[in-house]
Amino acid sequence: MFKKALKPLTCAIAMAACMAHAAPVSFTDAVGDDFGPGSYTYPTNPVYTAGSFDMTAFRISEDGDNYKFEVDVAADLADEWNTGAGFAVQMFFVFVDAGQGSNTAVLPGLNVRFADDSAWEKVVIMSPQSARRVKAETRKAGKLRSSIIIPESTQGSGRTITSIVPKSELSGDPSNWKVQVVVQSNEGFPDGKDMLTRQVNSSNGEHRFGGGDDSKKCDPHVIDILGDHSQLSYDCAADKQATLKLFQTK
Repeated sequence: MFKKALKPLTCAIAMAACMAHAAPVSFTDAVGDDFGPGSYTYPTNPVYTAGSFDMTAFRISEDGDNYKFEVDVAADLADEWNTGAGFAVQMFFVFVDAGQGSNTAVLPGLNVRFADDSAWEKVVIMSPQSARRVKAETRKAGKLRSSIIIPESTQGSGRTITSIVPKSELSGDPSNWKVQVVVQSNEGFPDGKDMLTRQVNSSNGEHRFGGGDDSKKCDPHVIDILGDHSQLSYDCAADKQATLKLFQTK
């Protein structure tokens, strides 16, 4: 579960100046829930340290002509693969409905969908890969390609990953948006049509998550999300895919 807090801006000069700025949006997420629907285990390579995929907070704030998207995790970040971004193993997908949401399908490699009443409009990809590499991968997204936002920059420091997104990419006030954050792992050599995501298998391996279902490949390839992890429940026999929902920021 998460707790949500909206922190109003303070204006030292005039109320008119304050009205021009949106209030920051902040969610906190439970610690120790980085196990997908309940059974997932980390890869065995030591670069995947405990808590690396455990999202503890998510924030959106203004930064001049940009929005700043921030995700906190429960482990110190490390750039073990020399990406230059200050982190290496994590990857986040921030789904946003700013008022025109129409997508319930998601990007390839996540193996989930969104509920009909939680259709999303844009998705911000927070990746340690270069913007050029991420852009090249968007060809795999098909008709969803136009809904992808690649940040101006993404950088990690301490336990926080920060992406800078131009305001022109998203409409309206963030305090009126609906959002969901999906935690995945950066995979430089993704399988087939997957979009830089790391798969979940029945058994974990050096660079593979375990605890999933390989029989029909219907398991969600998601390690953590905002909110109750019952959203990640699935049933291969009934062909029931994990179904996520967006959360109101206001």
